[in-house]
Amino acid sequence: MELRRRDFLAAAAAAGIGGIGPKTSGAQSPATAPAARKAVLRLSSQEGVMAGANLAEKLDNMERWGFEGLEVSGKGLPGRVKELKDALKGRPIRISAVCAGFDGVLVSENRETRELALRTMKEILTAAGELEAIGLIIVPAFNGQTKLGHREIRDLLVPFHRWDKRPKEPVPTLLYELGEHAVKVGSRILLEPLNREECYFLRQLADAAALCRDINHPGIRMMGDFWHMTWEETSDMGAFISAGEYLRHVHIASRRNRRVPGEDGPADNYVEGFRGLKTIGYQDFVSLECGAAGDRKVVLPAAVTLLREQWDRA
Repeated sequence: MELRRRDFLAAAAAAGIGGIGPKTSGAQSPATAPAARKAVLRLSSQEGVMAGANLAEKLDNMERWGFEGLEVSGKGLPGRVKELKDALKGRPIRISAVCAGFDGVLVSENRETRELALRTMKEILTAAGELEAIGLIIVPAFNGQTKLGHREIRDLLVPFHRWDKRPKEPVPTLLYELGEHAVKVGSRILLEPLNREECYFLRQLADAAALCRDINHPGIRMMGDFWHMTWEETSDMGAFISAGEYLRHVHIASRRNRRVPGEDGPADNYVEGFRGLKTIGYQDFVSLECGAAGDRKVVLPAAVTLLREQWDRA
């Protein structure tokens, strides 16, 4: 019987088999250490996805349906801090993450464009810290936004060195500069891998985790997105395990048309991925980033039921 690689990876991760890669003694790396805490499913939604004519109505619906986090756009966020704080006061909902919204391109070949991205990212990070958000989601560059190659992009983001020979002093790279500001204001950068139609540089969770490992900075972490993982990962479970404790946020959508989970029927199966999240003891948010074909007041609460059922099965 043929054993597909996707099935093998999932089975291997579940069984905790060894023998893959070099054996080491002593402490385990963050990505391979067993979960020390019990995972929980904390649902979040992007502001634009939630049903409601205004922020208050959206938050009312979120409370009613069991959401715990609100993900907001970084565009104009510094000017919304008071509005959001006031709206959340007394509610069991917090800001989960901040999604992009910056100007410029972090890894552009043009220095002024990079500096614009750095400056606006720092402004959003400061607002994210005030709102106690987990972090600011960034994509270093979408396809067509930079003429630099993969090696050049990586050299801008992280220092080049052997993993077992880290430099004694920090190497000033773009991610180091952002990480320093993130820690200062009480937040972090969240690197997001995308599918190849949107970005060729960063496509898999393991690669984002490798960037986090190489920069080795508490202000730099990563996220995963079930929609992009559908096209790029051989195993949802294996991908989340490869991310380990670097994983601080997750996006979710239906797996064919990027709508509300459940709107693509049986294709919307997240059990394997949820098993990976449980394996690493994930306790941050799973946030809706999607469109909707049906009435949001119907499909959104139905999605909550679906996701909680599949979490229990995982």
